[in-house]
Amino acid sequence: MSTLLGKLDLIPAGMRLEANGDGAAFDISMSPTRTFLCRLTVTDQIEQESLDVSIWSSPDGEAWTKKPVLKLPQQFYRGTTKMILDLSLRPETKFIRARWELNRWGRVAPTPMFVAGLELEEIPPMSRETPTTRIALATK
Repeated sequence: MSTLLGKLDLIPAGMRLEANGDGAAFDISMSPTRTFLCRLTVTDQIEQESLDVSIWSSPDGEAWTKKPVLKLPQQFYRGTTKMILDLSLRPETKFIRARWELNRWGRVAPTPMFVAGLELEEIPPMSRETPTTRIALATK
């Protein structure tokens, strides 16, 4: 069995975001579980703005999906948000990357600014068993 990929910094911790952008592509083809705990941490921000972070997939690192494989909740304030990204049923996905979009509606400091990071940590695969399946297996 392959070893876990460990941690991937789709947005490096403490990165200053002032415009919409895409992160670097990460090859996950060697991942044995294809399941990740995603941690979006916002350490600084100004008022009257929002941050939308999503994760996109690709079979080759060049052509990206039309829709994200995961969209994290919109952020307005400092803090950490966690979600699970399960790509175990998407064998065509070989690469992932983050995309962020900033929106500002305040009157002062027209440039939006967030300091954030998005870390993915490979975790064991999620159970696909239903309670009915478990009961059936337990009675055999």
